[in-house]
Amino acid sequence: MMTTDNNTTPAICYGEILWDVLPDGPQPGGAPLNVAYHLNKMGVATSLVSKVGDDDNGRKLEKLLDKWGIRRHLLQKDKEYPTSQVIAKMNNGNEVSYDIVFPVAWDFISYSDNIARQLVLSTYFVYGSLSSRNEPSRKTLSEILESDVIKVFDINMRPPHIGKDLLGDLLTKADIVKFNQAELEMTQFLFGSPSYSEAAQVKFIQDRFNIPEVIITKGEFGASYYINDKAYHAWGSEVKVVDTIGSGDSFLAAFLAGHYMQEEPQVILKNAIAMGGFIATKKGGCPDYQLKDYRDFRDKIFNT
Repeated sequence: MMTTDNNTTPAICYGEILWDVLPDGPQPGGAPLNVAYHLNKMGVATSLVSKVGDDDNGRKLEKLLDKWGIRRHLLQKDKEYPTSQVIAKMNNGNEVSYDIVFPVAWDFISYSDNIARQLVLSTYFVYGSLSSRNEPSRKTLSEILESDVIKVFDINMRPPHIGKDLLGDLLTKADIVKFNQAELEMTQFLFGSPSYSEAAQVKFIQDRFNIPEVIITKGEFGASYYINDKAYHAWGSEVKVVDTIGSGDSFLAAFLAGHYMQEEPQVILKNAIAMGGFIATKKGGCPDYQLKDYRDFRDKIFNT
């Protein structure tokens, strides 16, 4: 692991940690947990800022974090609200819709001196929009976003939990933003962009919110990575999808691992696309796998 001591990590993920209640049983999840899991798998030690209930579901998640090696010294416990559960329903074979129960423990994340100390020593802070659905966690996120760290915004739009004002606030603080195509289109609509081409849409976002780096994911059609006025594109590959839970999160984790290693943009992009496709062939957002299996998959789809 790339870290200077047990509690100092290059990356911090903020927000929801939960159980996805699927038709065939519960799976650990939440975008921040998924990203942390895959970053850790790829050798980038990661801390998680979230909150669980003082209940069996919370204790099971704590045990999993310990098993996976994800730092939980910033994980909080709530005596009043339960550990989060999300009722996930599979549509059309592999697309997922979610019933996100409210209120739960991670709706009440509080700021602390421990978080402040960790931020000074970290490189990346990864956040989404869902964790801002309740005022206490939104206020904590706002405090954290004033820190001098690379702020990575994975939008993960979950209507009705995000609107124009909140989205604008979160975009304004970001250094790197990841959209899927639907999220990019919705952002254009909300902020009145006249642009039609992807490049023009991204330029609109970069200029309006002063964001240097933008990622657009496109499923089997690959992804694009815009760095200021430069653009990089890579095609994906059709894979045998088991489910899409956590595929975008694993993409982001692989992207950040390459970014941290200062790899070439095209290499970063291809590795991230491969990871997203690889995880889509497996069940759940945090499946067990060996890095060698991912690398073999990557080399196969890119013929390297």
